[in-house]
Amino acid sequence: MDRTVAHQASRSFIHAPPGYGFAATQQLVPILIAELGQLLPHYVLAFVQQNGRFTPVAVTGLGGERNLYLDADGKWLAGYVPAILRGYPFSLANNETDQQVLCIHREHLLEGQGSESSTDTNSKQPLPLFDGQGALSPPVQQTLDFLKKCDANRRITQTASHLLQGNGLIEPWPLEIERANDQEPLTVKALYRVSERALNALKADAFAGLRRHGALPLAYAQLFSMNQLSLLSDRAAFHARKPARAQEVDLEALFDGDNETFSF
Repeated sequence: MDRTVAHQASRSFIHAPPGYGFAATQQLVPILIAELGQLLPHYVLAFVQQNGRFTPVAVTGLGGERNLYLDADGKWLAGYVPAILRGYPFSLANNETDQQVLCIHREHLLEGQGSESSTDTNSKQPLPLFDGQGALSPPVQQTLDFLKKCDANRRITQTASHLLQGNGLIEPWPLEIERANDQEPLTVKALYRVSERALNALKADAFAGLRRHGALPLAYAQLFSMNQLSLLSDRAAFHARKPARAQEVDLEALFDGDNETFSF
């Protein structure tokens, strides 16, 4: 952050969204190796290809415009929210000199407004970016620390995905999901999965290399998660019933409760 931006931010406040409505149309959410254990009970995992490389994702939609893990009020309908969504409206990026900087989505930045007593990132009250001594306010510093952890694990995840790709373990996944009432199966395109056949055929040294670099948990998590396909169709059926408001339905009983904001 340069001096001009820092001076402006010192008089600025952030209005953090109370829910996850910003992800309402997100069909695929990038994931991290550090959160695989928390993801498995709730998500189908897959890979997508970007610029010739594969990225692991949680499947949160089946086409169209709806994220099946959100209700109309922006409440996340699962017991665990993928880490990449939990830093919003903050993110990390590299500037022209390749230095890492903390970024804020402009629509959530409020100049010269807010209450300096607000310290809750989930509060509807504006949150100060800086404290009285010019340091990041505690909730913003907490978010920055969380984003740094995510970025470090993102690099580990990228390396693991690259190793799976380099060993020929990722294959196209022609995913079809059955639907009720004699509807045509729903086809989800452009997804990839781990080839269990190729994984089982790996030579010992290649297998050991995957284990050494942490790629095996990612491979097995993706394979195990395919048993969750019925959850996606169940969620689609739930949304098709179109409950008027989230509070009229026992969402916790259907999809579990919410999770801590800054933990894997």
